[in-house]
Amino acid sequence: MATARIERLPLAQAECRVAIAGFGTVGNAVARLLHSRRDQSRLRLTHICNRNVARKKAGWLGHDVVWIEDLQQILDSDADVIVELMGGLEPAYQLVRGALQSGKSVVTANKQLMARFGTELLHLANHNGQYLGFGACVAGGVPVLSALQDGLLGDRLIQVRGILNGTCNYILTRIEQAGISFNEALTEAQQAGFAEADPTDDIDGHDAAAKLAILARVGLRVDVAPEQVLRRSIRDLAAIDFDYAHELGCTIRQMSTAELRDGQAHLAVEPSLVPLTSPFAGILGSQNVIVSTGEFGGDTMFAGHGAGGYPTAVAVVSDLLQAARNCGCAGRIAEHAGIASCETTNDFEAPQYLRFVVRDRPGIIAQIASVLARHHINLDAVLQRPGYDKSGLPFVITLEPCKQDSLQTVLREIAEFDFLAEAPLRMPVVK
Repeated sequence: MATARIERLPLAQAECRVAIAGFGTVGNAVARLLHSRRDQSRLRLTHICNRNVARKKAGWLGHDVVWIEDLQQILDSDADVIVELMGGLEPAYQLVRGALQSGKSVVTANKQLMARFGTELLHLANHNGQYLGFGACVAGGVPVLSALQDGLLGDRLIQVRGILNGTCNYILTRIEQAGISFNEALTEAQQAGFAEADPTDDIDGHDAAAKLAILARVGLRVDVAPEQVLRRSIRDLAAIDFDYAHELGCTIRQMSTAELRDGQAHLAVEPSLVPLTSPFAGILGSQNVIVSTGEFGGDTMFAGHGAGGYPTAVAVVSDLLQAARNCGCAGRIAEHAGIASCETTNDFEAPQYLRFVVRDRPGIIAQIASVLARHHINLDAVLQRPGYDKSGLPFVITLEPCKQDSLQTVLREIAEFDFLAEAPLRMPVVK
């Protein structure tokens, strides 16, 4: 009987030279990890590029590392892989393009860059036979992108949903636990280092929208831009909303959802009611969690620290080790095949939570109910806690599943009523 002989080819042993562009919190952590394992891997840090590099120099790295300020010097160097940790779109975009075109692999933690130019850059990497790693762009040290791309490749994913922004989760957790206002919770988050001085990208959903666009590309194989993601802020949430949510057996989280339904993609980042029995309800502080739903394999959950220097650095170094396997030999290139554009829609159907603050008088609920009935939206329940001043009385109406466009029309009509003390707050209820 004939047998097949398997020959094992030796792995390339040449070192893989690494240059870091951007020596902030994550860059410093990446350098420390590379320095600590310099005798255990093929990775060797050769260059660090940063503005005002003289004040950034770290003596513990020794004399072998070249410190520079000019990005062109990195492109002209003998580095095999460039780690882009500068953030922003420029000059990061030009650096990554230039590196891939010049025959260097790239590892990046730049979510905005990959959300907007990921498909183009992946094509460029494949065309030039280089590796483009971006596992640190979503959920920091949680290896969700590699799991979606490789570990669940045999399934057909139809939904990816998660808590992707630690700043928002920290703020919402503090409002819930301490009963404080949004502004007080935001100040705490800034003092604790969980929120930027300008937190707009986080609390208004822009940060999570970029991450969701990347997740949709990798997990659902659809090419969408962050601008196509529906975004709603957490700014208007108050402690009373958590009180009412608890009465409904729920809590509130900033949820990011990408879902394929009837040939369309629904993508949204918004505060939502989630059942207390949900895995999302138990995620506190600055942690992240992502749940993917497959047509055949069902739900798979990924959770862990989504931010911070070392968790993100772990993801960067993991990508570097993947890139090292491509150094000097035919290695694995980041996947891009099969990604297609897809029609997006925000007119999806879901149960809704509406919180009103009114100047109390008889007939308010009847007026609201008449508008809902006119648009064929069914009221589910009314909740009103006692003890509030009648000049600013909060109460909640929950709705049976309804279309977003119909609800928006209803809210525009209700906005004309003179009993409103402030604009209504709306949130979907996640089942």
